[in-house]
Amino acid sequence: MNAVLTAMVEDRIGPGEQAKFLVQTAREMIKFDYCLSLRSPAIALYLALKSLNLEKGQGVLISALSPLYYLRVIEDIALVPHYCDVDLSTACVSRETVSKAIEDGQDIKCMVLHHTLGFVPDADAVAELGFPVVEDCSHSYGTETEERGAAVFTILGLEERDMLTSGGGALLYSLNRRDSALLRGSGDLPPEYGLPDMNAALAVVQFREAAKNLLKRREIADLYTQSAIRIRHKMFIQQKSEYNNYAFPLILETGVNDVKSYARRKDIVVESAFENTLAGSGIVPPEKCPHAYSLSLRTVLFPLYPRLGMAKAGKVAKLIMTLP
Repeated sequence: MNAVLTAMVEDRIGPGEQAKFLVQTAREMIKFDYCLSLRSPAIALYLALKSLNLEKGQGVLISALSPLYYLRVIEDIALVPHYCDVDLSTACVSRETVSKAIEDGQDIKCMVLHHTLGFVPDADAVAELGFPVVEDCSHSYGTETEERGAAVFTILGLEERDMLTSGGGALLYSLNRRDSALLRGSGDLPPEYGLPDMNAALAVVQFREAAKNLLKRREIADLYTQSAIRIRHKMFIQQKSEYNNYAFPLILETGVNDVKSYARRKDIVVESAFENTLAGSGIVPPEKCPHAYSLSLRTVLFPLYPRLGMAKAGKVAKLIMTLP
C-alpha cells in the first residue's frame, strides 16, 4: 500500500517511471530480452497475435479451458479459433490433444498455450509441431521448469486472479533477440495501452514478495494434500516441474453442488474451477472437447492464498478430509 500511495501523490499516475521500474524488476526475475507493460492481458494477447503477422481467416489453436477473453480477441482481429481438448490428469493440452486438434482444424498458424490453474504443459513438445507458440503463464509464475524458449512471446497477466496481481495489467515479453524484434514494432504505443504507475508499483512489490508467498502457498498446499490423499476425489498432476500451488483443485467423484453446499455449512467458500472458461461457459461443444467438458463440471477450488494463515487452512484441510 505504501508503494501505491507513493505513486498516487506523484505528478503523473499514468504510465511512467514506475512502469519502467517494473520492467527492470521483472527482468531480474525472468531474464527476458524485451518486455511491454500493458493495461490488460487482452491487450497483450492482441499485440502478440498482431506481431506474428497472421492473415485474416487463419486459425489460432487454444485450449478449451482457456479464459473467455481469448475468443473475443481472436475474433476481433479476424482470426479463427480452434479448440483443443486437455489431458484429464493435468487440465492442460498435450502433444496428443494438439495433434488431434490440428487434424480436425484447417489452416492453423499458431497456438496460445494457457497454463491452466498454474499447471505447465509441455511447451517444447507442442512447439515441435511446427507453428509459433504464445504462452500464457499468468497462473504459473514461480513454477520451476527447465523448459524455456519454446514460446515466441509470453504473457504474464497481473489481474485479480493471476499469480501476481497489480489489480490489473499484464507483461508481454520475449526471451531472445530474434523474437524481440517482432515485438519492438509494437513498442511505440499510445499511453492508454500502457500500465499505469499505480498498478506498476503494486506489481513491483508482488515480484519482491513472490518467494515468501510461494513458500506460504506450499505450506498450505502440503496440509491440504495430506487430507486429499485419504479421500476418493482426485488431484491433478504437475509433470516435469514443481507446482507453484496457484490453487488447490480437486476433481470430484460426486456432484459439485453437494460439495459447495457442504462447504457453505462450514462457512468455507468452494468455487467451480472452470466456470469462466470456454468449456465451462458452454462455448465449446462437449463432443468437441469431452475431457475439458468433464473437468469443467467436476473440478472445484479450495481457498489457498498466502494470507489465509495456518489456523484457517487447518479448517479447510478438515473439510477436505470429510467431503461427501
